[in-house]
Amino acid sequence: MSLIATIVIGFIVGLLARLLHPGRDGLGIIMTTLLGIGGAMLAGYGGQFLGLYRPGQPAGFVGSVIGAIVILFVVSRLKR
Repeated sequence: MSLIATIVIGFIVGLLARLLHPGRDGLGIIMTTLLGIGGAMLAGYGGQFLGLYRPGQPAGFVGSVIGAIVILFVVSRLKR
């Protein structure tokens, strides 16, 4: 996947995670994109390691959003 596609998908995943996670996050565009990329990496490697899905499957996108929500949850708990 190209760098531009990774950034765009990361931004979309980050936006979805912020919409689904309750509470105020106070993240800008760059941090939202990094959140989405981090969630995609967390879920991508974790899901493939556990054998839940292969690269390119739609479950990977859902897993990326869930991974980004997990990162948001952890960051919100560490801020307190």
